[in-house]
Amino acid sequence: MRAHLARVDAVLVQALIAAALSFAHIHDIAMAAGQDGWKAWAYPISVDLLLVAAWRRLRSGTAKAAAWCWFVIALTASLGANVATAGLLDMTNVPAWLRILVAGWPAVAFLGGTLLAHSAPKAATDKIGTKVREDQEDEPEATPDPPAQPTTEPTPPTPPVPVPVALVDHARKVAAEHHTRTGIPIDTPTLRARLGVPAPMAEAIAAQL
Repeated sequence: MRAHLARVDAVLVQALIAAALSFAHIHDIAMAAGQDGWKAWAYPISVDLLLVAAWRRLRSGTAKAAAWCWFVIALTASLGANVATAGLLDMTNVPAWLRILVAGWPAVAFLGGTLLAHSAPKAATDKIGTKVREDQEDEPEATPDPPAQPTTEPTPPTPPVPVPVALVDHARKVAAEHHTRTGIPIDTPTLRARLGVPAPMAEAIAAQL
């Protein structure tokens, strides 16, 4: 237990030393680039906060591409300040491009921190979508209404065809003559052909024979 605490303490001390040195280097670069007063102290805070936000997103296991991108940007800013203050940069004559980078850093840090802290992780979005799908599957399926049966209107009866009495008498003669000649009763098609009348009238005459 004591050995574990000793390792943890050593790591914390090393982390504090590295953070303090990086903090001071970024402050010195900001001062040299014309950001004096409280602004020079705000720069290292923004870099460290962006590093922490990117690291937390990496630990969450979601959106790793964006987290790595912003982690590398913040690490480059911190590492660049460390290297620049190691005698490679004339702190009394900072180049214009470095002044532009320092002046534009707050907007970059704000954008990265906002995207990392407030964008919904993909895993959480997937869980919400899965929950919605499960709720929809649990809902009872609606029973479809039976199809409406078409209403069939009754066919009105065909009105009787009026047949003149004289035509009925003539048809009897024709039927008798056909029966005498053939020995069988006359059928409706033959009666119709002999009388030359429409089919409904021939049926009406045959019904009266």
